[in-house]
Amino acid sequence: MIGFLRGRIAAKHPPLLVMDVGGVGYELEAPMSTFYGLAAVGAETTLHTHLVVREDAHILYGFGSERERALFRELIKVSNVGPRIALAILSGVSVDDFHRCVERDDVASLVRIPGIGRKTAERLVIEMRDRLKALAGPVLTGDGAGGAPVVMLAAQAEAYGALIALGYKPAEVTRLLKAIDPSVTSTEEMIRHALRSAASA
Repeated sequence: MIGFLRGRIAAKHPPLLVMDVGGVGYELEAPMSTFYGLAAVGAETTLHTHLVVREDAHILYGFGSERERALFRELIKVSNVGPRIALAILSGVSVDDFHRCVERDDVASLVRIPGIGRKTAERLVIEMRDRLKALAGPVLTGDGAGGAPVVMLAAQAEAYGALIALGYKPAEVTRLLKAIDPSVTSTEEMIRHALRSAASA
């Protein structure tokens, strides 16, 4: 099992990223909560990891904090909640917000996350209530990557692809991105604003 990676960020294409560790490029999938804290491409960083072994692939998931990874590991133990849905949950709400949803039986907030139906949300609230004690650990933070107007189109394309990967429909993604203030130019910030708008709709 690979516990963590420490190296240089080689590429960021939410929800995918590549880390150069000693000349080896590791491809990882990460939730948007992790992307929000990542430094710019080329910077050094450390990510906590979880390896999922399937018959057709070995998929490495990266997380900016131990708490995110701990929640991911508990989520995938819940019936009908696989890695994709777990990533969507971590992209849609923070670890602390997820705690609050479970503690308050806030099924409505969980249902707003793409891929989460009412039955799944209710199951999460019930099954995760006794597992929250496992979600501990320090949060690693970093500086987000900014962007310039010249890369706006590329950033929009990356944000579009990331939101589609998270389960949003093309028409909805287009609407969410159009509503973002023009001063927002980085991919991560665009996705953050879009997710906030979707959650408040």
